[in-house]
Formats: sequence, structure tokens, C-alpha cells
Amino acid sequence: MKDPFLHHPELRELVKPYGESFFRTITTEKIKAQILSSGQELTIDFHDDETRERIRAEALAEHKGDLQVFAYGSLMWDPALDFSEVRRAFAPQHQRRFMLVDNRGGRGTRDAPGLMAALDHGEGCDGLTFRIAAEKVDAETEILFRREAIAPGYLARFIPVVIDGETVPALTFLADHRQAHMQPNITRQQQIRYAATGQGILGTSLEYLQNTVEQLSRLGICDDDASDLLVAAQAHGR
Repeated sequence: MKDPFLHHPELRELVKPYGESFFRTITTEKIKAQILSSGQELTIDFHDDETRERIRAEALAEHKGDLQVFAYGSLMWDPALDFSEVRRAFAPQHQRRFMLVDNRGGRGTRDAPGLMAALDHGEGCDGLTFRIAAEKVDAETEILFRREAIAPGYLARFIPVVIDGETVPALTFLADHRQAHMQPNITRQQQIRYAATGQGILGTSLEYLQNTVEQLSRLGICDDDASDLLVAAQAHGR
């Protein structure tokens, strides 16, 4: 069997094995229970199973064969996917932006919002692709969509990405500007405060930002916006 980390052995210890991932068995009911047990109100308009499966079917309607999934945030270190290959990739005309304001219990609350990245249109975004073997696409995307399409927020789309000079289509999740928690006009001071203080059932926003910057750094990817935001968030309140 081919080593999934053949092209990037440095990632072997940085990508969580899929069998150990919380997201492998994520369900709407589990998230609801965890939010309620944390003392927060349920403010998420969750997709029901039928809606989520319709979204998945529409996204994959024309796909055949192995599937490439483009990761730009938490999927880079915790994809929760049984993948056959991980590669560094570049998404032209897209950009990693810290514009997702989480006030619904994941990495922030209504009283202390958190911050996460979303993929938006822009000047280009470096990240990773995870290849899913054709025979595993159905099972693995069912898990992926339970995570990324648990509620409105993202648009599941295929975009062109460049892997070692070759352009290939990859599935990813783009920011849905119709959703209130996607805030493209967020100020830098808001980003810093939310990144520094947000915390929820998935952990802190600062941990999320640290993991993102670390993974990019190990790949030799310079994302000045993410790195500068991390420095400012770590200094917040000192």
C-alpha cells in the first residue's frame, strides 16, 4: 500500500489519524448535547439529515473517481478522513480569511465570540489536498459533510487547485456571505479579540489559530495575515 505521506513525511506526526478524530463520529445530536451541557443556548439552525444529504448529492453529482479535498484550516491537521495521499496545493483566486465569527458554541460563545478561517475569493491560498480513493468517496464524504454542512455557513464547491504544477478540481467549502456569522468586513481589532478570547466545545480560537500557523510553517508556507494575527492575539490583554 502506498504511503499517504510519501510526498510530505514531515506531516506524519502533524495530521491526526482519522480513527482518533472527534469529527469521525460527529452528529447533530452530539453537538446539541455538548452545547447544552456547556451551559450555552442552542442558537444553531442545524441542517436535518435530508437537507445535508441533498447538499452532498448536488455537490458530487458530476464527480467520478478519486476525490481531492482542499483543506485550508482545521482540516489540515484534523481531516477525519481515510485518505490515500496528502499533497501541498495552491488554490488560485481564493484566499484564507479569518472572517467566521463563532458565537454559537464551537470556538466561541455569544458573550465571548471566537474566530475561524473561511475560504473566500482572493489572491490565492496555499493549503493541502487529501485524496480519497474512489471506492471510499461515498462513506468519507458522508462524514465530511456531517462536519462541514452541519448547519448553514459554507458552500460546497469544486475549485481548481494546483498540485506540483498540475491543475486539478478539488472539493472545498467556501464562505457563504448570506450567513450572518460570515463577516467579510470584520475589523482587525475584532479579529484579535475574538481569536484571543473565544472558547467553546471544540476548544479555543487561539489554539485553532496556532495550529493553522504551525501547519503552514511546517510546509514552508508564509501566510503573513495568519502569523501577524497570532502574534497580536497572543499579546492581547498583556
